[in-house]
Amino acid sequence: MTKGYARLILIVVLVAAVAMMLGCGGKKVRPIEEEAAQEEARRRAAEEEEARRVREAEEAIKPIEPAEEETIEFGSVNFDYDKYNLSGKAISALSGNAEILMDHPNMDIVIQGHCDERGTDEYNLALGEKRAQAARDFLVNFGIAKSRISVISYGEERPVDPGHDEEAWVQNRRAEFVIK
Repeated sequence: MTKGYARLILIVVLVAAVAMMLGCGGKKVRPIEEEAAQEEARRRAAEEEEARRVREAEEAIKPIEPAEEETIEFGSVNFDYDKYNLSGKAISALSGNAEILMDHPNMDIVIQGHCDERGTDEYNLALGEKRAQAARDFLVNFGIAKSRISVISYGEERPVDPGHDEEAWVQNRRAEFVIK
């Protein structure tokens, strides 16, 4: 029995040793393989995330189509002979101009005062200045910042109609609006 008992013990020890060798060796290799697999999965996920971000950025940076140029037309203001006060028609035109300026808060303008050919150069320059200032004062009272508006007088130097009659003079007594 002692021989049988010794064999049994020997077999149990051998089986235990083989089991330990297989168990220990597998544990050392297995975590390395799992770790490598996890690292590969993280790397792929990071690459996919980066690719997604690049796609989103490219979509967000689509070429900007140039906007159609907006045509802005200010109304001119006409004045009576030797006057710079605003008529009802002038107030209507100025109200429209004020609305344009309110819709474009970054737009600055120059108001040009003009006169007909009657009167001296000095007188017409002064009258043109008063006409431009009257138009500016209306816009300022309407709520447009004074800093956005410059005035200049051209007197009789820039007629819109070169004629020498009342029809031409009516058109030349005006204030015009120009975007800076």
